[in-house]
Amino acid sequence: MLTRRDLLRALGLLGISPVGCHDAIAAREAENPVVGARPALRFGLTPVILDDRVAFLRLWASWLERQLGRPVVFIQRARYREIMDLLLRGGLDLAWICGYPYVQHRWELSLIAVPRFQGQPKYRSYIIVGADSPFTALRDLEGGLFAWSDPDSNSGYLYPRVALLEQGQDPDRFFRRTFFTWGHRHAVEAVAEGLADGAAVDSYVWETLARRVPELTGQTRIILRSPLFGFPPLAGAPGLVPTDLQAIRQVLLRQDQDPIGRQLLDELNLDGFAPAEPGLFDDIAAMAARLDAGRRT
Repeated sequence: MLTRRDLLRALGLLGISPVGCHDAIAAREAENPVVGARPALRFGLTPVILDDRVAFLRLWASWLERQLGRPVVFIQRARYREIMDLLLRGGLDLAWICGYPYVQHRWELSLIAVPRFQGQPKYRSYIIVGADSPFTALRDLEGGLFAWSDPDSNSGYLYPRVALLEQGQDPDRFFRRTFFTWGHRHAVEAVAEGLADGAAVDSYVWETLARRVPELTGQTRIILRSPLFGFPPLAGAPGLVPTDLQAIRQVLLRQDQDPIGRQLLDELNLDGFAPAEPGLFDDIAAMAARLDAGRRT
C-alpha cells in the first residue's frame, strides 16, 4: 500500500502539491491551458470503492488527467441509485457501478473495463457473522437481525435474497428484522460491533479491509461464499462520446504498465483492468430475473 512518503513522492512526480483537489486542478489548468480548455471528465464512484480515501482519489485523478490530457473529477455518492441516476441523466461521463444495476440498464450503458481482482475479473458475495457467533450457515440466521448493504448491490442484496429463495425461504420473512447500511464497510462494521447478527458484503471490500484494518474483519467470520460473479464494472453514460470511451478504456487497460499506475492499483487492491464483455454478467442477470419472478409469485 502507499505510505505517506510514497504518496507525497507520487504527487511530486505528477507535478502537484498535497493541497485541496480543486486547488490542484486549478494550478494544473493555469500551467496547461490545453488541459484546462477541455471539460472535466466526471467519474462517479459508489461504495464499491472504500469512501475514506480522499488523498488517494486526488492522486488517481491527477494520474488520469496526465494520461487523458483533461481534468478528471471524482463524484462520490453513498447509494448506488444516486450514482445510477446521475449516470443515466447525463450528470456523469462514467462510473464504477455494480453488476446488478448494470444488467438492469445494460442497453443504455457502455462497458468500459472491469477490474481484475486476485487474478481474474470476478468477485463473490460473502455472508458474514460475528467472530464468536455460533452460526455456521445462512439457514442459522433465521429470525436474526441482518444487514443489507444496498438494494442495488449484487453481493450485498441480490445474491443473498436469491440464495434464500433457492432454499425455499421468503427473504422478506426469513429474518426478524433487516436494515440497510449504505456501504459494504458499514455492513462489516455493523456485524463487528454486534449491531447485526449477519450481513452480506462484497468480497473485494472485505478482503481489502482485511489487508488494511485486519482488526475490523477479525471481528467477523465468513460463513458463505457465493459463486464467482463479474466484478463491478466501469460503465460509460449513454451520451459518452465513442472517442472518449476508447481513450478512457486504453488508459485503464494500460494502467498496470505504468509505475505510478501500478502503485495506485496496489492501493486499490487490484491487479489491473481488463476488457469487459456483457456475458460476464449473465449470472447476475439470471439472478435478477429469478428475484423478479419470486416477487410476482
